[in-house]
Amino acid sequence: MSGSRIYMDWNATAPLLTEAREAFLSALDQVGNPSSVHGEGRAVRALVESARRDVAALCGAHAASVTFTSGATEAANMVLTPNFRMGRTPLRIAKLYASAIEHPAVREGGRFAREDVCEVPVTAAGVVDCAVLEALLASHDRQAGLPMVAVMLANNESGIIQPIAEVAAIVRAHGGLLVVDAVQAAGRLPLSIEALGADFLIVSSHKIGGPKGVGALVARGEVMMPSALIHGGGQEKGHRSGTENAPALAGFGAAARAAAGNIDGRMAAISALRDRLEAEIQSSAPDVVIHGRDVSRIGNTTYFTLPGLKAETGQIAFDLEGVALSAGSACSSGKVGQSHVLTAMGYDPRQGALRISIGGATTEAEIERCATVFAKVAARRRSTGQAA
Repeated sequence: MSGSRIYMDWNATAPLLTEAREAFLSALDQVGNPSSVHGEGRAVRALVESARRDVAALCGAHAASVTFTSGATEAANMVLTPNFRMGRTPLRIAKLYASAIEHPAVREGGRFAREDVCEVPVTAAGVVDCAVLEALLASHDRQAGLPMVAVMLANNESGIIQPIAEVAAIVRAHGGLLVVDAVQAAGRLPLSIEALGADFLIVSSHKIGGPKGVGALVARGEVMMPSALIHGGGQEKGHRSGTENAPALAGFGAAARAAAGNIDGRMAAISALRDRLEAEIQSSAPDVVIHGRDVSRIGNTTYFTLPGLKAETGQIAFDLEGVALSAGSACSSGKVGQSHVLTAMGYDPRQGALRISIGGATTEAEIERCATVFAKVAARRRSTGQAA
């Protein structure tokens, strides 16, 4: 970023890509309603359907299986429901099994009753405990309805990648449905809904450099779908009523095209910067705990605890030095609270952790400056003898 500040909070929201901005602004000049049959309406419909194809390509899915929403939270609330249809036939889901490290939009259980939501623990390494999941599904009452399992592909706080293929095999063996939050993985890992074995993926525009306020629920097929969350004019094939936000969707499509390109090469460069930063902060403070360092992580994220420094205090200290980072995830209207992810991993959540997340526009100079600020904050912690 330009100016005196540097932005290292890409997991909260990625900077708007130039191509997404241009697509958004261009779409603003289109006057028609995408549901209108005249030429102006058809022109806007073409923008929406182009974006649908781009998002589908990013997820390795069919365009017809993409339902646009106002964001990942709405997509989660749409798919997390006991009520599905298999074609015209009602399909009952009895219980939701969600990992302990899911985003709050998933942990809240969507439209399931609270007593029908079961938490699946993770190991100390932050990886879902597949043995416990197997046992839970083995004891599931199939007479009451099918089980649904929700496990994210990459955790938004730690960046830890979950063993979705193994999870999918367990879910299939027990006749369940698998919902995968791919919000942080999109554009950072190659995505294929078929290869993952997921029934549904959730993705978000602003996490990949598109406009805020749009996302998508991506299904493996068109036959099995949840009951509609928003009723009205029957847009999105009746799955999500309301006039589509065509300008934002045009930006989403442009961002999806960019995110799908050269993932391996782009992420190799980003991972090298992240690893360099971690080496420098480890050198400045040997007692720093870098969470998830011994397991697979997405290459842009480092999540660390500095003993003796509370997360909120550290976040403020970095901010005053011109570095924007997070104390956990940005999902609670600016609140800095105890991390459920750290709790699930067995750490004391009262101290918390700081998250640095970077992207394709991050420079070596910014990495060096962040490392310098870290050293300064760590030294101040030692000199003041701050306690957790």
